[in-house]
Amino acid sequence: MLKLKINKNLIECGTDEAGRGCLAGPVTAAAVILPDDFSHPFLNDSKQLSEKKRIELKQIIEKEAICYAYTHVMMNEIDEINILNASILAMHRSIEKLMHQPQFIAIDGNRFKPYGKTPFECVIKGDGKYLHIAAASILAKTERDAFMARIHKEHPEYNWKKNKGYPTKEHREAIKKLGATAYHRKSFKLLPDQLRLNI
Repeated sequence: MLKLKINKNLIECGTDEAGRGCLAGPVTAAAVILPDDFSHPFLNDSKQLSEKKRIELKQIIEKEAICYAYTHVMMNEIDEINILNASILAMHRSIEKLMHQPQFIAIDGNRFKPYGKTPFECVIKGDGKYLHIAAASILAKTERDAFMARIHKEHPEYNWKKNKGYPTKEHREAIKKLGATAYHRKSFKLLPDQLRLNI
């Protein structure tokens, strides 16, 4: 059973990102403040849930959260500042958009930069431990998947609708054959060395 939050008496938001390991598309983060009486039996780390279940939960979270926000940080910014900084920036921008500013921030993972003077805590595998981080992971994942489905229509040959920009064999074969698009992250190793060799 996931816990609601770390500090019982503070306005606390959970934040998480999706798409950090992708070769194409943005990195997307979300921040969520849940009411103190929130609970849901299926809410868990978005990676443990089916796409259908994530979409169902997204609607519940958006309806019941005190506030929520999400942010895409695009490929050019990722290439400029690196993926770790882009992930943290996406989280900061999401927190900034919240209608109520949190008194405490719970972050999935082990890396974060201070957001003003707001105290925070990084929680490894936090999306499997706290409801607000799990909620943020679901919003980040579903919003990013929706973005990838939209750009799939421009470049169906990369099959982003299915692989979401992750480095699958099929995605890398398409890059090898057709080259990179404006949606690819130029600072990433788009092809492993063995694909470049004529073996």
